[in-house]
Amino acid sequence: MMPAWLIIVPAAGGVAAWLLGRRNAGWPRMVALAAMAIHLILAASLTLQRPGEAAIAFGGAWLYQFQMEWIPQLGISFFLAADSLSLVLILLTGFLGIMAVASAWNEIRERTGFFYFNLLWVLAGITGVFLALDLFLFYFFWEMMLIPMYFIIAIWGHENRVYASVKFFLFTQAGGVLMLVAILGLYFIHGRDTGVYTFNYLELLGTKLPPATALWLMAGFFVAFAVKLPAVPFHCWLPDAHTEAPTPGSVVLAGLLLKTGAYGLLRFVVPLFPSASSEFAPFAMMLGAAAILYGALQAVGQTDLKRLVAYTSVSHMGFVLLGIFAWNRLALEGVVMQIICHGISTGALFILAGTLQERLKTRDLRRMGGLWPAMPRMGAAMMLFSLASLGLPGLGNFIAEFLVLLGAYRVSAPPAVLASLGLIGSCVYSLRIVQHTFHGPSKEEWEWKPADLSFRETAVMAVMVAAIVWLGLYPQPVLTVVRPSIEQLEHIRTPGDDALRAEWATRALHPRPQAAASGSSGGGGCP
Repeated sequence: MMPAWLIIVPAAGGVAAWLLGRRNAGWPRMVALAAMAIHLILAASLTLQRPGEAAIAFGGAWLYQFQMEWIPQLGISFFLAADSLSLVLILLTGFLGIMAVASAWNEIRERTGFFYFNLLWVLAGITGVFLALDLFLFYFFWEMMLIPMYFIIAIWGHENRVYASVKFFLFTQAGGVLMLVAILGLYFIHGRDTGVYTFNYLELLGTKLPPATALWLMAGFFVAFAVKLPAVPFHCWLPDAHTEAPTPGSVVLAGLLLKTGAYGLLRFVVPLFPSASSEFAPFAMMLGAAAILYGALQAVGQTDLKRLVAYTSVSHMGFVLLGIFAWNRLALEGVVMQIICHGISTGALFILAGTLQERLKTRDLRRMGGLWPAMPRMGAAMMLFSLASLGLPGLGNFIAEFLVLLGAYRVSAPPAVLASLGLIGSCVYSLRIVQHTFHGPSKEEWEWKPADLSFRETAVMAVMVAAIVWLGLYPQPVLTVVRPSIEQLEHIRTPGDDALRAEWATRALHPRPQAAASGSSGGGGCP
């Protein structure tokens, strides 16, 4: 039952915030903060409670499971499970969820109850994506994220919010439809071959597919996740959505929604279609390298601060795509680190961009400059996270990108070399952010002195600075936690080795005796 509580808490908190918002505009943010704090504590307790069993996460059992029948006639169950990879991503969800609530504290002043309802339901949907092991349930949570984020952008966004929200909806919905078609295709093929019609991920892992069929089904999943990642050329919705979204919306978009695409590639595309993904890997790696270069070049040319940071996400998520399809231990460890570090560093940059916009009433870099004397704390935070974005050694992003490039180079040198050139662009746009905002001559005489970070904003930045520095100086705890899952994932993509894939699925469905004996109460353990 414990995995279900990770979804129930933010969902219930969202409903409570909406109801209480009708009485007092200040209560919803307190409820939202409490809900996400409980969510983070639950995730941390699950991660730390059974570290010794992480070694059997894929080999014999998932660490925590909850399963009950939902629509048994169609083989649909409410099946949630967490391994070490899922738990790390859920920890990130709780952490950035708190940061998003804190960033909305003063920015969201209208319809606060409905806003926090939508924010918490987005976070509940993201948590469900990281936990669902029934493909129908996964699709349900995948779509559940879409509607609340649409409202966040459309209602509380900036000037062109309607255009940006509709564009976001159309792109992500189109990708979701393709994934649904692929899910149904896998469902019917498995049912035809085995007589068992099920959406259970662990059972579908052993499905034997003709090469052409596997390639088409993989393409359906890949496009859906590439849109959300986003990968070039499916990225067009992202700059507009980020530019027009309110600050907490941008934090959740950059820090978490994009990571659901990366998680989908890791959990579903390669494990379900190992042979097809192996054939597709060279093209996908070049696509990742192209995204790194394209995103960096586009970021260099932007004058809108939020749009600039949005294009940096396209570049950084290119490293994720490159590392996933390199598919070795170094690259996959780099992917996990990039997911975490990009979420923290880019989330912080969006918070700072939103704070600047709130004070200056503009996002135009051409109107800024010389702000450091008036805003030294904000300038220091902006400089540190800009340096993290360019991959400065000692900060978490450097570890992530170094591992991805090293792992990719072992598989194929050309995309790794091209990707490394993107680091030059990241230096240009990162230093440009700091130079055009806080240094140089002031380009405009403001009628008021812009205020520096408040105590609440300073506390938020301090926590995020501590996190990104810790990940840069001592990433080993994170790598140790996720290593069991990565080791098992590393051995999946063996072209033509259906026996290995079937054995992996069987071992996951039938746990070892020691795993079953130590199952958690209330739905933990093994199916």
